[in-house]
Amino acid sequence: MAQRVQEEDEQMTSTDDLIQAEIELYHHCFAFIKSTALRAATDLCISDAIHRNGGAATLSDLALNIGLHPTKLSHLRRLMRVLTVSGVFAVEDHNGEAMYTLTRVSRLLLNGDGERTHALSHLVRVLVNPLTVASHFSIHEWFTIEQAAAMTPFEVAHGCTRWEMIANDAKDGSVFNTAMVEDSRVAMDIILKESCGVFQGISSLVDVGGGHGAAAAAIATAFPNIKCTVLDLPHIVAEAPTTHSNIQFVGGDFFEFIPAADVVLLKYILHAWQDDDCVKILRRCKEAILARDAGGKVIIIEVVVGIGSKEIVPKEMQILFDVFMMYVDGIEREEHEWKKIFLEAGFSDYKITPVLGARSIIEVYP
Repeated sequence: MAQRVQEEDEQMTSTDDLIQAEIELYHHCFAFIKSTALRAATDLCISDAIHRNGGAATLSDLALNIGLHPTKLSHLRRLMRVLTVSGVFAVEDHNGEAMYTLTRVSRLLLNGDGERTHALSHLVRVLVNPLTVASHFSIHEWFTIEQAAAMTPFEVAHGCTRWEMIANDAKDGSVFNTAMVEDSRVAMDIILKESCGVFQGISSLVDVGGGHGAAAAAIATAFPNIKCTVLDLPHIVAEAPTTHSNIQFVGGDFFEFIPAADVVLLKYILHAWQDDDCVKILRRCKEAILARDAGGKVIIIEVVVGIGSKEIVPKEMQILFDVFMMYVDGIEREEHEWKKIFLEAGFSDYKITPVLGARSIIEVYP
């Protein structure tokens, strides 16, 4: 062991290796700047400014569109340089002047009239939230102090759970709920285009923890024969829209009861809970659905770590998402971890279909 350490130290005496190691260290330290720059671009509505300007804008155009003080123009250039290098925006030279355009990423930040199918600006505000980020600076404390054993890093940092804060802050709760609606619209649009067969032959479905019913609305629109029920906490369903005649909203606790249906949908629910709670939720699901030979199943939309696109960004996203979820004591699971939960909850089989790049559809059968 000592010899190996000595050999590694000798390798570091190479100037090129030392330079590269230092660059990599700095790069890791500054990685958070990409997130904060993205949040700034979202809050400044830079995508909308470019869109309003005909799809391309100079720095002066942007400053005028977002109401920026002239003294901040050089700083905006520095921010846009980060955002173009990271691929959020694109930049071209136009007669010696930088001209910024949208990319597939920044198009997701367009707000428009608030009814865009593919809009994720509120999701950015939830993920790159100062309170959430601050909780990750408490992970080391969460690991080391004994009294933190039953707490989350968010509680260590802020003295309450994330869900308590959302419940007590109407504005925060509104942003969170809007973000979940945005994410549901994008995910369901992909699923219904690429894997609509997962909903074939179903006459009734319960979307557990379905919020304001964005996923249920997409399913009911694509499959008018499916009667959809959305189950969520009473105060959430009380604010849900009632624009779709084929959707029923039910207030309740999914640990206690889930309405009967052919199929239960769990979208981005189980990753917020530890294994014991997941087993409890899934047992309630099993009680609610039909037998397998009658078409009964649970449809789960979640990350399955190690399954999906093999490209570096989706693979890294899965691992980063897993550590991100630690702030509420959540977890992104590998297949063997999912299998253990399914079997313990009394299910017999499952099928994984990766359709969302980093996330998958899991069909679980009784």
